[in-house]
This record gives sequence, C-alpha cells and structure tokens, in this order.
Amino acid sequence: MPAPTERQSIKVAAERTVLAAVRLPDDRYDRDAPFGELRELAAQAGAVIVGELEQRLDRPVSGTYMGSGKVEELKGLCEMVDAGTIIFDHELSPKQIAAIERTTERKVLDRSELILDIFASRATTHEAKLQVEIAQLEYTYPRLRAMWDHLERIVGSGGIGGVGTRGPGEQQLEIDRRLVQRRKKQLTDELGKIQARRRRQVQGRNAEHFAVGLVGYTNAGKSTLFNSLTAGGAYADDRVFATLMTRTREWDLKSGEGQGGVIAMLSDTVGFVRDLPHHLVASFRATLEEATHADLLLVVLDVSDPAAELHYETVRSTLDDLFEEVRQAERKAREAAERNGGAWQPYEPPPVVLLLNKADLLRDQQEILLWQTRHPGAMPVCSLTDQDGRLRIGHDELVSRVRREIEGEPRRFEVSLPLRDAKAVHTIESRGVVLGRDYEGDRVRLTVEIGPRLIDQLRMTTPSIRLIGEDAPPDDAPGWKPTPAS
Repeated sequence: MPAPTERQSIKVAAERTVLAAVRLPDDRYDRDAPFGELRELAAQAGAVIVGELEQRLDRPVSGTYMGSGKVEELKGLCEMVDAGTIIFDHELSPKQIAAIERTTERKVLDRSELILDIFASRATTHEAKLQVEIAQLEYTYPRLRAMWDHLERIVGSGGIGGVGTRGPGEQQLEIDRRLVQRRKKQLTDELGKIQARRRRQVQGRNAEHFAVGLVGYTNAGKSTLFNSLTAGGAYADDRVFATLMTRTREWDLKSGEGQGGVIAMLSDTVGFVRDLPHHLVASFRATLEEATHADLLLVVLDVSDPAAELHYETVRSTLDDLFEEVRQAERKAREAAERNGGAWQPYEPPPVVLLLNKADLLRDQQEILLWQTRHPGAMPVCSLTDQDGRLRIGHDELVSRVRREIEGEPRRFEVSLPLRDAKAVHTIESRGVVLGRDYEGDRVRLTVEIGPRLIDQLRMTTPSIRLIGEDAPPDDAPGWKPTPAS
C-alpha cells in the first residue's frame, strides 16, 4: 500500500484499524483497560479494531513518538491483520505523523483527529457545525506543510532557488493558508454573532431564575438525567458525545413533602473527555460558559465505570481551566471598569455537587461510602425513573439539596402581610412549611419554616410584607438575588 500524500480525509468508517500508544510515567489512563477509551472512540467513529500495540518509554522519541523498532513492529502488525489505518492515543506533530506514515505505509491519525471526526459526525445544529469546522481549521493550519511535502522539492528549470522558482508545493501551501485563514474568519464572525445573541439570552434567563448546569464525562448519563428531571428533549444514547448542544429546560423542584413552586433552569452540556483537543475546548467555550456562570453545578459521574476516578479528575481539571479563563477575563473587565470608573462584580465559581450516577449497577454499595469519604457531599443517584416519573435513587435528596441552594437552609420566621397579596401568601404556603396562622384585621400573620433567600426575594417584590421577631432582618437589608451561598 503506497504511503498517502494528501491527507484530505480523516474519516475511519469501516476501516480496519490498529490502535497504538506510548505509555509515559506521568500519563493518566485506565491501567486496567489501557485501550478501553480509545477503542470506544474509534468504534464510535466507525473503525473496525483489529489490533493494539503499546510501548512504555520514559519520554517520547522526537521523530516518531514511538521508538523506531516499535514502528517497524507496528508495520508488521498492520500487514498481518490487513489494517489500513493506525490511530495513536496521543496528539502527534505533523512531522511525526508523516514519518510514521512513510515507515508503515498506512494512514496515521492521532487522538485529536479522531475526536474531531466524531464531533463532526455528531454536530447537528448550525452552531455546533460552525464550532467543529473552526476546530478542524485550527488543527489543520499548522499541518498544511506536511500535506504538500511530496511537491516541495519541485522547482524551476536548473533547480536554482530564487524569485519565481518556488515549487508547486510551496505555492499551494500559501494558497491553502490564505483559504484557511479567510474561511476561519468568516466562520468566527458568524459564530460570534450567534453566541453573543445566545449569551444575552442566558444572562437574561439567569437573572430571573436559578441556573443549574449538568456537567460530566462523556456518556456518564447527563442527558438521561436531564430528560428524567425536566420535560426533556435531549438526545440520549449509550455512546460518547451523543449530543454537542446545550439544552435548557425548566425543572420543577417538587420535594417529598409535596412542596412545589420552586423552578430552576437546568442545562445539559457537552461531555468532557480525557485530553480533549484544546481547539475544541476553545470553539465550544461559549457553550460551556453556561456551566461556568451557573448558580450550581451538578457533576454527573458514572460511578459504575472502573475508570470513574480518572473521569472525575478529568472533569474537575477541565472545569478548573474554564474557571481560570473566566477569572482572567474578569480581571480585564475589572481593569477596564477601574479606568472608566464603572462597577465591577468579581467572579466566583459556582458550588459543585457530585452525583454518583448509576449507583444501582454497583455490586458492592460500600463503594458509595468510599466515594462520600473522599468527596464529602457526594450523592448516589440513578438517572432512570420509576413508574411515578421519579429518579429510582436519590430523587428527594437531590431536590432538597438544590432547593437549599436556592432558598438557603430553612429557618423559622413570623411573617405579616396583607390578605390582598394573595400571590405572596400562596408562595409562602407552597414553598415553606406553615406552622401557625393568625388573622389581624386585613392582614395574616404566618409562622413558617422557609429559606431566608426566598424571604429576601419576597421582600423585594412585596413591599407590604413585614418580618416579626429577633431574627428578622432590618427593613433596609439587601434583597435576594439568584446566587447560592459559597
């Protein structure tokens, strides 16, 4: 099989494929199933896995990442199993890909190219397609020269260098680079308009409602949980990157005591994965901003997965990177505000609650206790529902936890308000526990256990309400705003 000269396609559908990897001392991967995740990614891209080969090194070889002897062994394996494609579990440089292709005479893809291929096949909305194409152009641009190496030595007559004597490879390289830059600018401008419009919608929605974001490793069950808690509509399937769009729905937080009336906005986001290409993270940053600016984050973890701890570390490190990017943007905003004499609101990352999903699949429930010991506050759940439409595990606990974040820990208040404010009376009765009721002329006095944030919200919207007792805040106390306690 001749070595490919132009890498015009990275698709691997129905191609017989060998997986390869170099394991370094500090690499983070599942030791029990070293190729487990890459095998799943390749299978989702349509590849037919026919072989695997790995090598342990202290550091990668600069020219081919893998040792030269191992590359020859890789070639022999491909010939033996009749494989036409090799996928590496790393991001390789263009020169490394070209060198391995020359030796093995097979098409070589790295992990980033594979994930880009999967994202391209999953993108359904216009915004997601724009994001994926921008990421592909970002990845392709520094690799253009490798695509035209087979023409770079063709020069003018006599082979003397100089003006007008560049080979067609260099000429085509310049043309391709201009086309890539032009196309990227067009896409970036179009995506910027879409995301600016959506960002305004998100800011307006978050200003009026408590925002909860679902985040987690790909295929952890986020979309299934989202559909179980809301009116749904998110595509859910047992495969990686089943959805690339953020979907938001109302979540009616009805507790086990029959209390209702608390509405949160729940958002399902794109899943994370180990070594997610930074081009994709950059392109999907605006999509992930819904998570960084939520009032509460629910990290959904497939606790039944043997690599659950690695998946959780990946999610937290990705979130930390996103939080840091927001902090840097906020610093610039603060500096601009100080120069212009304007107000500035410092950024605080939202609190995070770990949901131990698929807890029903654990053979030993002691694992839940181990997780809760390492991560206090972690909650076991099952995103599937029972015949009553409730989560099979952890429904009331999850609802109560989110309600506490919205309203604060319930406290006892004595509240006096006019009977004509029927809406405020109904809100207190439906979202709190009424312990006593007395009528005083045209007013009603309620003894109620209710969250202090809700009381603050009512004081903002109902000026005639009065709090009675030593715990009552002063009349000029600042009002409620939809952000949880730190």
